[in-house]
Amino acid sequence: MDDQRGYDREEIFSKKVKAGKRTYFFDVKSTRSNDYYLTITESKRKVNGDNFTYEKHKIFLYKEDFFKFVEALNESVDHVKNELLPDVDFEQYEKEESESEYNDELKWE
Repeated sequence: MDDQRGYDREEIFSKKVKAGKRTYFFDVKSTRSNDYYLTITESKRKVNGDNFTYEKHKIFLYKEDFFKFVEALNESVDHVKNELLPDVDFEQYEKEESESEYNDELKWE
């Protein structure tokens, strides 16, 4: 049975971002009327005795809010980079991520 809220709609595109103990999933999904929306899920691994569980938080982002969301995100990141941490070389993180992605690709070849 389909979830009436649309949580289990067909995925059109998915991107996974690993960030330490957290993983972020960016999933494009379709509605019944062939419209599209984005879900952003944060998944955090939690140790529970000898086992572990995943704590998940999800944001639903609809097309009419894409621009405002991206604009606010970019403005917030720029504020941290330029006003709060101007001496940090953020390009080092881009280089580390590129190297990590390259190493991950080599593992699968």
